[in-house]
Amino acid sequence: MYEYKKVKLNIIKGDITEIDIEAIVNAANNTLLGGGGVDGAIHKKGGPIILEQCKKIGGCPTGEARITTAGNMPSKYVIHTVGPIYKDGSKGEDKLLYNAYYNSLKLAKEYNIKSIAFPSISTGVYGYPKNEAKEIAIKAIIDFIDKEGGIREVLFVLFNEDDYLLYKKSLDEKFRNN
Repeated sequence: MYEYKKVKLNIIKGDITEIDIEAIVNAANNTLLGGGGVDGAIHKKGGPIILEQCKKIGGCPTGEARITTAGNMPSKYVIHTVGPIYKDGSKGEDKLLYNAYYNSLKLAKEYNIKSIAFPSISTGVYGYPKNEAKEIAIKAIIDFIDKEGGIREVLFVLFNEDDYLLYKKSLDEKFRNN
């Protein structure tokens, strides 16, 4: 575990649908109607209530976030955010990915959510290079803590060992003195 300005930062290898935390973040697509990867797993485990609420929301632009209940999962909420599809890095993908993390945290703050779990957004079928995506994710979270506050715990939930080790190395380097 790491700490930054009294906010707990942690990383685990696991399944985000099993995490008992106030809110989990879904790496969704623009329709919010489910898909593959973490998005499909969240819709499947959470049950039809999530899809019903997503249909009422009517989609989400890239870089923004929307919220639903978590249905059958242990968490209370799902914050659906849409990361960018990576093309070549020159189409503003970095800003859109940063916004996906930052806006998820802003929405959590609006709902008085104090603990949130993130997957690695846009690094699956959307093709974002994992090392770059990880740095953007960490920067967005640190910036949010610096500017907004209101969050007590941020958890990264990585599905495989390679992703876990990538994030762990980066967090160890940034917070080794804490």
